[in-house]
Amino acid sequence: MTIAPTVDPTKAPPPAPAPPAPVLPPTWPLTGIEGDVAQRPALAVKIENTSQARPQTGLEQADVVWETIVEFQVSRFVAIFHSQVPAEVGPIRSVRPMDPPIVAPLHGLIAYSGGQPGILALVQASGAQSISHDAGAPGLYRIKTRAAPHNVYGSPQTFWSQADADHQASPGEQFAFARTLEAASAVAAGSPTTTLSLHLSTASNPSWSWDGTSWLRSEGSAPAMAASGARLSATNVVTITADHPNTGFGAQGGAPVPTYSLVGSGDAVVATGGKTLAARWQKDAQDAPMRLVAADGSPVTLAPGNTWVELVPNGSGSLTLG
Repeated sequence: MTIAPTVDPTKAPPPAPAPPAPVLPPTWPLTGIEGDVAQRPALAVKIENTSQARPQTGLEQADVVWETIVEFQVSRFVAIFHSQVPAEVGPIRSVRPMDPPIVAPLHGLIAYSGGQPGILALVQASGAQSISHDAGAPGLYRIKTRAAPHNVYGSPQTFWSQADADHQASPGEQFAFARTLEAASAVAAGSPTTTLSLHLSTASNPSWSWDGTSWLRSEGSAPAMAASGARLSATNVVTITADHPNTGFGAQGGAPVPTYSLVGSGDAVVATGGKTLAARWQKDAQDAPMRLVAADGSPVTLAPGNTWVELVPNGSGSLTLG
């Protein structure tokens, strides 16, 4: 005869095993967009932004674009490519002292036309692999339809083919991303905003307008266009206010070459989905990614998509929300 085990009614049943954590699809590290991530390094390219340089080629395919102010109050871009492979990019110009803290966290490639010896040394010490037109790197060439120095262009595919053994890996995530637009910090907790008007210098006053889908860029009052005919646009616009001191480097006529103080912290504004959110930026070292945090220290997340970072000189620059 089989005797059933005695059940103690005073004892609670053992807890059910926890369900397995859901397996989320991978995302591209510089955009947060779901997809199979290609094993190639991030590629930073120095792109000119004067009236002679516009419309530029390839900017609409960048994952991230940083806008900086260099000597003579001129705007210049650091365009970072990873998830898309444009056929051509340009016009490509020389490096500046603010480039190392932008590109060092990516540990990838940086393509440029040349630079002063002291500035070249800073870039080469950043951990990024240099691809320089002045040094004769493959994939950089002059086109005939523009005058020098606004005519250096390049082939990203050729740049990627030169990655050495230490620069093969995909970059780590730089900014934090939500999985959806609705979950992004500015959309969830920000204030409705339709325009971002920036004063970066006497020569650079870009703006962004929300069209219900994305932020559309303008240079002054003119729509900012790519050579392909596409309007330059962004899913996220991140405004970083940082000190903009002069360095010991000089340009033509002895004009001082500035940089940005990007190791430290400061004020930030994140624009996503037609809303803006005040935040703080924090960068602990030159090769550390810049983090965005809320007032309580919690991470600020962006929406999946491309991002433009506007570096506003502290004291002389401004952002006006409309």
